[in-house]
Amino acid sequence: MNSAAVRHGGDYVLYWMTANRRTGWNFALQHAADLAEELDKPLVVLEALRCDYPFASDRLHRFVLQGMADNARRLAGSAVNYFPFVERQRGQGKGLLAALAGRACQVVTDLYPGFFLPRMVESAARRIDVRLDQVDSCGVLPLAAADSAFALAHSFRRFLQQNLAVHLRAFPQADPLAGRSLRPVRRLPREVTDAYPRASDELLAAAPSALARLPIDHEVGVVQLDGGAAAGQRALDRFVADGLERYEQDRNHPDRDGTSGLSPWLHFGHVSAHQVVHEVLQHERWDEGKLASRATGARAGWWGVGTSAEAFLDQVVTWRELGFNAAFRMPAYDTYESLPSWARRTLEKHASDRRQHVVSLAEMEAAATQDRVWNAAQRQLRSEGRLHNYLRMLWGKKILEWSRDPTEALERMTRLNDRWALDGRDPNSTSGIFWVMGRYDRPWGPERDVVGTVRYMSSANTVRKVRMVRYLERWTP
Repeated sequence: MNSAAVRHGGDYVLYWMTANRRTGWNFALQHAADLAEELDKPLVVLEALRCDYPFASDRLHRFVLQGMADNARRLAGSAVNYFPFVERQRGQGKGLLAALAGRACQVVTDLYPGFFLPRMVESAARRIDVRLDQVDSCGVLPLAAADSAFALAHSFRRFLQQNLAVHLRAFPQADPLAGRSLRPVRRLPREVTDAYPRASDELLAAAPSALARLPIDHEVGVVQLDGGAAAGQRALDRFVADGLERYEQDRNHPDRDGTSGLSPWLHFGHVSAHQVVHEVLQHERWDEGKLASRATGARAGWWGVGTSAEAFLDQVVTWRELGFNAAFRMPAYDTYESLPSWARRTLEKHASDRRQHVVSLAEMEAAATQDRVWNAAQRQLRSEGRLHNYLRMLWGKKILEWSRDPTEALERMTRLNDRWALDGRDPNSTSGIFWVMGRYDRPWGPERDVVGTVRYMSSANTVRKVRMVRYLERWTP
């Protein structure tokens, strides 16, 4: 990421953990450990949490802090020096990375193409005077393997079917620290630890009293889901054991709640896509010989596993990594101007159409619209930090209909999703929002007011199509 050299006389290798907030299935940690062994130096892991990131809240902070506590437990007693730092006031962490990098042989960090992380890493690369490596551990297909963004899921799926097999043989190590002979760090430089004290046990426990003292959004409260690699692994184990075989038939029905529910842990890097794919393929007793020989782009039949496992792998590999491909390869991927030209034309043609309902952002945020189904989805989002996958599509379509113009609709979807959803601020959730506006889709007839030829969805049809009686009872006052 910069032209600086390795500092062979440095004290340690520094892994700056920013996106892959886990100690397993992590190419970046694996690379840092390899370097530490090669240079015969200790390994230091810095995991920091700012308080001024967009939409910082009790909800998001608690989830991240629980992951930090997991990492602290995992690395306690090992040769690795784990340094958790949590800002208690805005800007408190400024200079921390440079201070640690000033004594490092080399710095390693995570590649993550979304949110503010690319700008943060690029800025850090210019400021520090030692080599900075950025390592991709985002998905099964390396981001650099595709040299352009894809307009349709079908074309990306076909590309995967042509190119993925070699990468299925090169997964990261489940425990990249196992069997290592790393030199221990006796202690970090005093000038660093005095200026930037380690996070307290109270903070790492995400105690309500500790959260209350931080300058973050306290209106977005914590949820029952726990963050961290251990909780993520439990959720993955439950899904593979109990949910995978009925995934295809249950996933679209809110009453059955048949989705994997893994997106929060994937988003915060507590669970790896490689880990998820590995466990699903292991459950299916898969081997490489089962892969189809022809790349047709079809949703089913390529992996050579059960029907439900095929459907799930298409979601966690094709659709999830399609969003990361856009974030990595599409300029300004999260702006209105990045929509397909046909979608912009039809939305702009109908931008001045009379809306049947114009709903304010405050009414939307409070789930106080005239639509019972939409309100139920929004209440789930506020209460649990998640939207049912099928209802997320309808949720976005209604925002498009109820806003004064398409750019306002995009701003509202992004704000509501990124503020309240545990899996917001993610390339995958961004691609879902932009699908509402026509990305990865085609024109649909008949042409309608407001939405033009962008695909239309109605609450009435949704109630007829999916099973959600109990869901509506639960989320309607």
